[in-house]
Amino acid sequence: MGSTHSNVPKPVGSYPDSGIDVLIVGTGLAGLTAAIECHRKGHRVQVLERHTEISTMGDMYFMGLSGTKFFKHWPEMAQEYDEISLHNCWMETFKHDGTRMIPVLKVAERLNEAGLDPNTPPGAFQMRPLVYKMFVNQVTRLGIKIEFGKRVVRYFEDAARSKAGVETDNGEKFEADVVIAADGVGSKSQEVVGGQVRAASSGRAMWRAVFPVEVLDKNPEVKEFFKLKDGKDPIVRTFLGPGSYGLTLTRHDVIVWIVNHDATGDERESWNHTVEAEDVLEKIDDSVHCAEGWAPIFKDLVRVTPPRTIVNFELFWRNPQVSWCSPATARIIQIGDSAHSYMPSSGNGATQAIEDAVSLASCLQLGGNRDKVPDAVRAHIYFRFLRTACAQKLGFANAERLQDTDWAKAKLDPPQGAAEAPALGLGPRPGGAVEAIRKGVPMDENKEIPPNYPPGYKYVPWNIDEIMRGLDAGKSVDLGAGDWD
Repeated sequence: MGSTHSNVPKPVGSYPDSGIDVLIVGTGLAGLTAAIECHRKGHRVQVLERHTEISTMGDMYFMGLSGTKFFKHWPEMAQEYDEISLHNCWMETFKHDGTRMIPVLKVAERLNEAGLDPNTPPGAFQMRPLVYKMFVNQVTRLGIKIEFGKRVVRYFEDAARSKAGVETDNGEKFEADVVIAADGVGSKSQEVVGGQVRAASSGRAMWRAVFPVEVLDKNPEVKEFFKLKDGKDPIVRTFLGPGSYGLTLTRHDVIVWIVNHDATGDERESWNHTVEAEDVLEKIDDSVHCAEGWAPIFKDLVRVTPPRTIVNFELFWRNPQVSWCSPATARIIQIGDSAHSYMPSSGNGATQAIEDAVSLASCLQLGGNRDKVPDAVRAHIYFRFLRTACAQKLGFANAERLQDTDWAKAKLDPPQGAAEAPALGLGPRPGGAVEAIRKGVPMDENKEIPPNYPPGYKYVPWNIDEIMRGLDAGKSVDLGAGDWD
């Protein structure tokens, strides 16, 4: 594999050539970030993508502040991110039936009421297409090679040669000192790492749609209700009810709406599976567990949604995956959804994918050379596992909170009417993790490395079945010990 370091601009805080060949499979946020940061750390990068181009489709997600820290090394990305971010954003909260419960407030005011620093939000809602284009632009600027149309069907490792690699569906083989599996849930790397984590249906799904804001011209009442704040500022409106919740985001260019609902049997775990407005309207009132149906104005928003726009995405729960790397050589390593998938309510999927990539690139650099790749990979997992497990569990707690809002409490205490912000801190650097592994010190007992999870947290293995039994018995999700605020 050739170096990508000649005749391209050097990033802020760049490193010399490490001599480590890195092969990345997948161009989601995890894969793209890994390519960018591995380049900065001096590694030689090659990327494979199964499709003919990078997909920038989608609507919105939450981007945590910790997922944007690495922009300080990339001024162009920092500038683009600032340009696409929602500045002066407002929030307003309703019951599912349209009754306004919490008045319009700036996000900063909401943070202040929740006891958080209004000048340092935990993150922000972002538009997936805009963020992806920003990452793609950076990869292009760096001249990093992406080979498209390479569908990986097998991962392999060669312990004798200290190499790992992949094979594509047309028989091509690619090798490197370390292979990063960033190809999402169902990655073929599972066959080497230790088997697919069982997916359990949550019994929930999400209708979600995004379309140009001009479409609202079809219905003046809908246009008026879901308008920008003061005609110029973006606004998020949440609709919370028993058994369901919804959210809309109005920007100057697009509007997004999302509704969490009971699975009805016609969902798929795919962003390409669409249904029509009539299908949603037929079932939306059944999604709330009370006599009051959804707000007529929200139904009218669904009605004006263009055809082939509404995705009906089934939500699966997966237990924390203990093994992320190949056991024989630790030269195949999973990041992002390949290693840990999230419920949308966790507000952590994109953030943790980016953190994974930054951490791994750093660990490989701290390892020093290609012979130390196994130590570096294991140090990365040591540093990351507890943090990602906490974020996964937070998704269960938030889902319970949003789907069963106690409005008697929320009316008096507005933060009760919202999901918990990802209370995981910013995540320190992984220095010292290799030495800690050699000493056999568990991460939650390590006094040398500041915790990158809620202070005081002590990991106790958990699984979906335990959580579901508790919920069925009327017990709230127990996040465990530690300061989650």
